[in-house]
Amino acid sequence: MPNEPKQSSITQESNAINPIARRNARRYALQAMYQWQIAGTSIDQIESEFLHYHIDKKLDLAYFKELVHGVPKHQHEIDHEMQLFLGRPLHEIDPIELAVLRLATYELIKRPDVPYRVIINEALELTKKFGSIEGHKFVNGVLDRIAKKNRVTEITMGKEPYKNSSS
Repeated sequence: MPNEPKQSSITQESNAINPIARRNARRYALQAMYQWQIAGTSIDQIESEFLHYHIDKKLDLAYFKELVHGVPKHQHEIDHEMQLFLGRPLHEIDPIELAVLRLATYELIKRPDVPYRVIINEALELTKKFGSIEGHKFVNGVLDRIAKKNRVTEITMGKEPYKNSSS
């Protein structure tokens, strides 16, 4: 029936993280955030619409919902964090790139369990797929600076030279 949700493609994740399902959650969250930014539709309405009509791939449902609700809930904090590194007003940023930046900034400041490199890589892939031709360069520069500010320990630990415990 056309009004029934596409539940067969949605999965609740167990303790194990499925990278494909998480990637799809980000993809659909990006599309939902774009719709929220452009149309101003309520988040609950957008979530319901996506769950019923748009989602056609396996995704991490909990992560999709967290992103779709978390970005609007923390929008002022996210926008403030981004504004430090944008070099231009928010209204001058391509709407897709703005949605990607908001999603990734949310993850960088609210999800320390997700490696910053994964967040940035996923954001760049989304920008390359949906954004402007050179948009990924702008997004990369902004997210790199946000990560350096908010993930200092993680970044510093990643740069330590390998130490052999037997030496």
